[in-house]
Amino acid sequence: MENQEFKEQLGQKVERIEALLKRYLPRETGYQKTVLQAMNYSILAGGKRLRPMLMQETYRLFGGEGQVIEPFMAAIEMIHTYSLVHDDLPAMDNDEFRRGRKTTHVVYGEALAILAGDGLLNFAFETALKAFALPEASGNTGRLARALTVLAAKAGVYGMIGGQTADIEAEECETLTKEQLLFIHAHKTAALIEAAMMVGAILAGAGEAEVDLIEKCAYNVGIAFQIQDDILDVTGDTRLLGKPVGSDEKNHKQTYVTLNGLERSAEEVARLSEEAVMILDGFEHQNPYLRELILTLINRRS
Repeated sequence: MENQEFKEQLGQKVERIEALLKRYLPRETGYQKTVLQAMNYSILAGGKRLRPMLMQETYRLFGGEGQVIEPFMAAIEMIHTYSLVHDDLPAMDNDEFRRGRKTTHVVYGEALAILAGDGLLNFAFETALKAFALPEASGNTGRLARALTVLAAKAGVYGMIGGQTADIEAEECETLTKEQLLFIHAHKTAALIEAAMMVGAILAGAGEAEVDLIEKCAYNVGIAFQIQDDILDVTGDTRLLGKPVGSDEKNHKQTYVTLNGLERSAEEVARLSEEAVMILDGFEHQNPYLRELILTLINRRS
């Protein structure tokens, strides 16, 4: 796929995802409207919309059609956003900027930021469950239930939350092993990417072996994405990233870069990327856009 063609498609797809998210966000009314405003502020702050896009493109890879994927696309972005809201809190990373503007706790205060994160997590599952009410869900409730199970597991204590816990506790460790670090990356970052691609495959009717391969592909993407994030925290530009660089060092975090150096980290990103693409290329049907998306996101500079 030509670079210009990919960029044009990327812009169009992000716009469509933004419109989809707005359709599913709560109305800012009632006595609880402040928390609803904080939720919407958080999710409408922009971003790559990587997870819903990966979900939709994997759905298309396996021949998926229709709207049943859409509530899950909105749900996974809500889950991802809630994790960022909580991650930015003073008790955790204490960041003041996210996606180029002030973080939720800076604008609304810590208490409302916590509640906004809680609200997004709960509302995510309310939103995903709306897929069961769609006409095309008839006869496919098994797929929907399996997709919901994957989404819940990958976001929970055996997925993203487990990774976040290990990450916090690692801050107290003088030395961190590669095994510990990979656990953190696999659960804190890769788990939601796995969920996105697995849900897309499941809802499209992919077989068990295909879903397993997609999980492996997504694992590679997630680990490579996080290592690249670690690299950018050292070499990136705040103006391009939309968040401060050097936050890992400021918070005394050990990362893949601190353990292995920039050169070896870049080599690992390349290896994981190649393996992920090989998995995609092995499927009977192809989605050139998905292939290019993965390579672009892993090798990003911002």
